[in-house]
Amino acid sequence: MNLADLSASSQPSPTTPQCSAKGCRADAVWVLAWNNPKLHTPDRRKTWLACDEHREHLSQFLGVRGFLKDVVTLSEWESHPDNDGA
Repeated sequence: MNLADLSASSQPSPTTPQCSAKGCRADAVWVLAWNNPKLHTPDRRKTWLACDEHREHLSQFLGVRGFLKDVVTLSEWESHPDNDGA
């Protein structure tokens, strides 16, 4: 099977942000803002994107390490003037 055999509705658009979970290609709905205090200044925010299915798992992964700072919807993140998108 090649990409031409797949319907357009079964594949996310290449410009659509996708979930950061390994192997997941679902459209992102959430932004998980984090930083590693050993590597980043306190105001620095790195981001992972998550679909509904992987939001909790990725949040827990970052949370147990003390890295998770915020979880917001992708649309909220993109509309915030201090963020330049995810």
